[in-house]
Amino acid sequence: MPVIDAWMQHPTLRHSNHEMFESLRRWTGKLGVREEPLPVDATVAALKAADVEIGLSAAWYGPQGPLISNDEVAGFVAQSDGRLRGVAGADLTRPVQAMRELRRAVEELGFVALRIVPWLWQLPPTDRLYYPLYAACVDLNIPFCTQVGHTGPLRPSETGRPIPYIDQVALDFPELTIVCGHIGYPWTTEMIAVADKHANVYIDTSAYTARRYPAELVDYLRGRGRRKVLFGTNYPMITPAQALEHLKHLDLDEEARELFLAGNARRIFAL
Repeated sequence: MPVIDAWMQHPTLRHSNHEMFESLRRWTGKLGVREEPLPVDATVAALKAADVEIGLSAAWYGPQGPLISNDEVAGFVAQSDGRLRGVAGADLTRPVQAMRELRRAVEELGFVALRIVPWLWQLPPTDRLYYPLYAACVDLNIPFCTQVGHTGPLRPSETGRPIPYIDQVALDFPELTIVCGHIGYPWTTEMIAVADKHANVYIDTSAYTARRYPAELVDYLRGRGRRKVLFGTNYPMITPAQALEHLKHLDLDEEARELFLAGNARRIFAL
């Protein structure tokens, strides 16, 4: 069965070796810094090993500049033989330029979404600097991807609360498709409630392996939330093979499994 990874990135050395990821390197046992950039071929091989047809590879922009720029992502996509698709990043502090750059990324580079990681900016998704970009996403007919839940890297977690932040954005922009990565733990029940409340709000499972999904999310995925949950990895922190190793223990029926692994992402990102 084909798989689409809704949340991943092919990293640069600026991204891989950043001090804020020290906790992730400790958790994964990858304690050393990288001396050489990760080859695109290695990422493509990791995707192929788990039958991942498409990986949505994102740019990373923060207050100190891009850790992975949109043009770098476009370069990785070009080397991936169709296995990667680009997800744009944006500089929140320059909203007009950010809107123009997002339009370029979508219309010229072929990117399929925008992703902003709120903890990186220490600004919640309701901050006014996001709002021009939400309008641009609606205009461009692309999803907005963001992080929910606690912050694994060494930054504050407050910006990852589904309530009030995602709830309020969905009220202000009912036409905006919002994909919330990282499950929302420890506020998973809140995240499910927000996804139920708003037709265009979705959850992806990135940063968690299948055996670590909270029980309430598994119940949601099996039942009424089967069209609301997307598979993601947060690669290279977790490979697709690692993320899917215990998939069978979720006891998903055939429809729920197909929607989770690929169908929902294919519909939401128009792939």
